[in-house]
Amino acid sequence: MKLRVLGAVCAALTLTLVGCSEKAKSSDEGTQDKAGVKTGQGVTDKVISLGALTDMTGVYASLGKSVTQAQQLWVKQTNAAGGICERKVELTVRDHGYDPQKAIAGYTELAPKVLGFVQFIGSPFVAAVEERIDGQDKGLVLPQAWSANLLGSKYVRVIGATYDVETINLIDYLLAEKRIAKGDKIGHVYFEGDYGENALAGSKYAAKEAGLTVVEQKIKPTDNDMTAQVAALKQAGVKAVIVSAGPRQAASLVGVAAATGFKVPVVGNNSAFAPQLLKTQAGPALAADYYVAASTLPIGDPGTGPAKLAKEYGAEYPKDGLDNGVIAGYNAASLFGEALKKACASKDLTREGIDKALLTITDFGSDFGMPHNFSDPAAPSTRESVIMKPDAKTPGGLKVVRPAEAAAAAKSYTLK
Repeated sequence: MKLRVLGAVCAALTLTLVGCSEKAKSSDEGTQDKAGVKTGQGVTDKVISLGALTDMTGVYASLGKSVTQAQQLWVKQTNAAGGICERKVELTVRDHGYDPQKAIAGYTELAPKVLGFVQFIGSPFVAAVEERIDGQDKGLVLPQAWSANLLGSKYVRVIGATYDVETINLIDYLLAEKRIAKGDKIGHVYFEGDYGENALAGSKYAAKEAGLTVVEQKIKPTDNDMTAQVAALKQAGVKAVIVSAGPRQAASLVGVAAATGFKVPVVGNNSAFAPQLLKTQAGPALAADYYVAASTLPIGDPGTGPAKLAKEYGAEYPKDGLDNGVIAGYNAASLFGEALKKACASKDLTREGIDKALLTITDFGSDFGMPHNFSDPAAPSTRESVIMKPDAKTPGGLKVVRPAEAAAAAKSYTLK
């Protein structure tokens, strides 16, 4: 059953959210400009206003910074090229620090002012306002989150494989490389909440298909020391470990395992790595036997798309390093931009018009590893994952060890 936590979060935070209990209503007024283009909230004759709800001070700070700066780069490039629909694009950013109260407050502040959001980090926070988005606001939200619980919304659109599908592809990689086999136990360390539990659904499905047993270890985002989890998994005799958490937890898990002689491969979802980790004590262990999945090529890949973006981002932010947040952020902003262009061509820059335009985009992002199809809100834009391995010599810290591929189990898996 799809998780709906809006009511619980509203009550827990004791916030007065406009729309938490209001009857659903559309927010577009549908005025027209001189060219006959229909406009609504977040759009004037001169400006298209977009929002970004990010984490630049919390558990995903490194990711949030890269995603946001990449999107600011896209805005700068877009405006330098003349804007979209004869309008400049403006991006308003709010840092929620991965705090639920700040995240929901940020959404409440910006939702009436912007056309939509090119970024919203945190599956639980997006889920908390999803009913409001669908019923009242109807502004497109492109989350930096991949929980399958977000599927089905016309306006909250996941870019890439969801965590469950991604996890299935990670386990398939281990099977293909003969690192695990039928009858083995595999460990799964995961965050409580949408992200971890959705990834766990994938590992359980893949395990059932392959004759494996999953040993679970649930943790909180504030748990940074994985010593106890490693000890439990070692005692259970697992042959591999999946980590569906943040970069800090992944580094601790891999580092502790190496230090205690627990030599098994560890694989992580796209949010469970940051290149800065390679400069820590866990760096050698991460480079030795850790693997990450994502729905794009890494920023250090020599392919045309990543190479061009890496050069442009490096020129704009010469003091900042590269990571996969750069591609994730730029990709999302570019997708929103593509929807804006199509909506402009249809003379409908309202929120409803953007949604209709997005449904027509069926082959997006091939320059970054794989095509994405947004015609079905109930499906992820792809079921393919690129498998990567940390490499300190590669810009961005990741190199491809298996190109984009959807495992047979990922294709057969029924999204919950």
